[in-house]
Amino acid sequence: MMQLEKELQGVRTVAIAGHIRPDGDSVGACIGLWNYIRDNFPETEADIWLEKPDVKFSLLDGFGEIRQPDGEERSYDLFISVDCASLDRLGGALPYFEKAGRTICVDHHISNPGFAQENVILPDSSSTCEVLCGLMEPEKISGAAAAALYTGIAHDTGVFQYSCTSPATMRTAAMLMEKGIPYSRLLEETYYKKTYRQNQVMGKALLESMRLLDGRIIVSVMRKREMDFFGVTATDLDGIVSQLRLTEGVEVAIFLNQIGNMEYKVSLRSKELVDVSQVASYFGGGGHVRAAGVTMRGTFHDIINNLTLHIERQMLEQEAE
Repeated sequence: MMQLEKELQGVRTVAIAGHIRPDGDSVGACIGLWNYIRDNFPETEADIWLEKPDVKFSLLDGFGEIRQPDGEERSYDLFISVDCASLDRLGGALPYFEKAGRTICVDHHISNPGFAQENVILPDSSSTCEVLCGLMEPEKISGAAAAALYTGIAHDTGVFQYSCTSPATMRTAAMLMEKGIPYSRLLEETYYKKTYRQNQVMGKALLESMRLLDGRIIVSVMRKREMDFFGVTATDLDGIVSQLRLTEGVEVAIFLNQIGNMEYKVSLRSKELVDVSQVASYFGGGGHVRAAGVTMRGTFHDIINNLTLHIERQMLEQEAE
């Protein structure tokens, strides 16, 4: 498998970028990789290009280095895409990818077709941060890099609860913990802590949820007018779909938040039977077997009807086996 030590030899400039609307794994992968390059390749200039992440990640060393694409032309020796399943999800960083001398994609999304010159895509890994750890020399991972990488792994595994967590995941997390990182604080500040408004919208989403297919599917929606009323943004909705999934008797949780006129961002989570990445991919989205997302147009009821049709079909096929 590719090793970063070899790929970075003689490289003067590197662009690092993750996906639009960055989550913990995307932020952790970008900052972790940036720290690794800074610590071990002092002659290499590395830039992070990413949509502005949630301020809760500001405790990670390197957060202040994150820049938002500004439309100016830039050329890099190497572009490394992390945790991004398709070119269009690079957002404003896409022109830097297209003009780079060489491109690398590091990811764990099963839907990733491999769009770079060099691709390391491991769908069985819990997170892109776990994949990155396998490309680094463990003894060269500093405390700052370890903190970011651990944060990414923790977020994409639901703090080591999701089925994507493997023995290898735990060994990787242990290696990072041995660097002396403040793991309890990282989890408290970036994963568990919620603002009062976040708790309000979480409560509303749970209170107004509804169950379908004999309670095996749970659905909730947050419309734009409601988000405006509470004064929240899309990042404040993190965690709602995962909480819905914990409902007793539920196999699949669906959460929609309105992003435009008859346009919704759909988050899907499942427990054991349904491959939600397959459902999302059918409608142009993607993700993982138990966690996926897609943007869909139509009325709320039309979208739910279309999704539940595919989910129910999978359930019936699994039960028939």
